[in-house]
Amino acid sequence: MEQQAVTGILTVDHAGAPIAGRRFALPAGYEAVLVDPNSLTAMALTAQIFAGCLKPLPQLLEAFRSGGGVPYEDYGFDLLEGQAGSTRPPFRHLPAQEWLPAMPDVHARLLSEPPARVADVGMGVGWSSIAIARGYPSVQVDGFDLDAASVEVATRNAASVGMSDRVTFHVRDAGDPGLEGRYDLAIAIECIHDMSDPVAVLGAMRRLVGEGGTVLVVDERVAERFTAPGDEMERFMYGFSILHCLPVGMVEQPSEGTGTVMRESTMRGYAGEAGFRAIEVLPIAHDSFRFYRLTP
Repeated sequence: MEQQAVTGILTVDHAGAPIAGRRFALPAGYEAVLVDPNSLTAMALTAQIFAGCLKPLPQLLEAFRSGGGVPYEDYGFDLLEGQAGSTRPPFRHLPAQEWLPAMPDVHARLLSEPPARVADVGMGVGWSSIAIARGYPSVQVDGFDLDAASVEVATRNAASVGMSDRVTFHVRDAGDPGLEGRYDLAIAIECIHDMSDPVAVLGAMRRLVGEGGTVLVVDERVAERFTAPGDEMERFMYGFSILHCLPVGMVEQPSEGTGTVMRESTMRGYAGEAGFRAIEVLPIAHDSFRFYRLTP
């Protein structure tokens, strides 16, 4: 308690009194950030992500010396669970309420019959897929990820909220030709910058939806260009980039080596190479994410 008060996280009454006479408390407004796991401003799990990022530190050092990478699974449970927990609040509150309605034609299709199909590429532990299915009661969602541990957790998460009948998760490459043309919408949230070959992944998503479908990429809202020194968001994103996203994306070679700081110009370049004829940044206000609508 003293340590937390010294850092300014807690307040303390009667600091000069014996320990039993002091009263420690969270200041007003801190609960949403530090205690409520469903708050859109929750930040406590960032500490768990940071612990996970540092788990393979010797491998990280060697990767930067050699030009190699660090496999995602080597980051362990803390990275997986911390990342899932930190993204769960926006996935709980925003996809069906703000993000998808920003595309009125897509929103209408997801509400219409016959039931629309959605592919969630790189869905992690599945909360984004679950949120879409909750917001659109007739939609069928397939989540694709190559990390078996994530798919296992995602499957349990869907069962825990009674969504297994409409949300299914697969350890499967979204580029499988057997999936082409099956979906009305393909979405990738905060994962394209992790891919060694983002153009190939975007190309696979374009084929998933075919003519008349839509691809939505949600990725980091970083600055338009490199500037040093950078602002707080650039510092935050570069920190995660060198500890996690860049090393993960360097495992498979050759690699684009994108990292967390994927600027809009870079994303537009990847989408153009993947064959999309239209690329639109949606007018959605969000501190961390930028929303790209890609039209085949």
